[in-house]
Amino acid sequence: MVPVRDALKQAIDEEMERDEKVFILGEEVAQYDGAYKVTRGLWKKYGDKRVVDTPITEIGFAGIAVGAAFAGLRPICEFMTFNFAMQAIDHIINSAAKTFYMSAGAVPVPIVFRGPNGAAAGVAAQHSQCFAAWYSSVPGLKVLMPYSSEDAKGLLKAAIRDPDPVVFLEDEIVYGVPFPMSDEAMSPDFVLPIGKAKVERAGDHITIVCAGKATHTALDAANELAGKGIECEVINLRSIRPLDFQTIAQSIAKTHHLITLEQGWPQSGVGAEICARVMESPSFFELDAPVWRVTGADVPMPYTRSLETLALPQRGDVVAAVAAVLGNRISEASVSQ
Repeated sequence: MVPVRDALKQAIDEEMERDEKVFILGEEVAQYDGAYKVTRGLWKKYGDKRVVDTPITEIGFAGIAVGAAFAGLRPICEFMTFNFAMQAIDHIINSAAKTFYMSAGAVPVPIVFRGPNGAAAGVAAQHSQCFAAWYSSVPGLKVLMPYSSEDAKGLLKAAIRDPDPVVFLEDEIVYGVPFPMSDEAMSPDFVLPIGKAKVERAGDHITIVCAGKATHTALDAANELAGKGIECEVINLRSIRPLDFQTIAQSIAKTHHLITLEQGWPQSGVGAEICARVMESPSFFELDAPVWRVTGADVPMPYTRSLETLALPQRGDVVAAVAAVLGNRISEASVSQ
């Protein structure tokens, strides 16, 4: 069993060892070993030039990282939380995402922006947004959201090696959660493909599409529903952009029912994009009931613990939505909006 933070560290360490152009910078990544201890020991191993502590100025060190990528290095830019990445959004969107296109392919931008994304616990509205939908709407960016330790290691290694800018959205809540890792995943050669979803649980009755920590909620709900004779197929997207719609379509053809699950807001969310693609494809004709989105509440994240719980999709919300969709009682499934 390997905690997610250690799997992330393995990925960074192995890629820094493999390629001297890879370096990491951000707040407290060096001497303090990282705010979440993802970079523990790397400063002692690689030194000041490759593990770089920065001032608390996201717009500054993100700009340095993008410039370094322009110059041929492979920076990993860590944000202490992606909520603070809004200070650097011009560098991410206007510089990193667009330069390869605007230079007619002359200037690749091999950079990874990584850090915790979405809700943590008790940190209120300014520290709890999910940016998956935001960044996945931007051409030129790849957007990854790992769930397990194998996801974290294999996807981060792929992101570091990728020639394009990658936004790597982690979950603070799962940094310390241990997951099993295969012998293959422990190897320095283990890399997962970008743009390929994983079927975490096979089922015949309904498809649940999710990513990140929402995958845990989906699997919990699927276990409960299995006790009632309902078998859910749980798809962990892993990659938000590019989106593996083929795996979703194949599952819909089998189950004929679909629910999307995310911690982000409902309007213009990842689930909304999946619904649109289903409507615009032959998969629409495979459905025996409308698609339902289970999302976070359409409000800024409350600070109070009881309200915070209500603002995030829970296992019971998914169970209720599954029952309503399978029973063709969509009006009863308004569990999170």
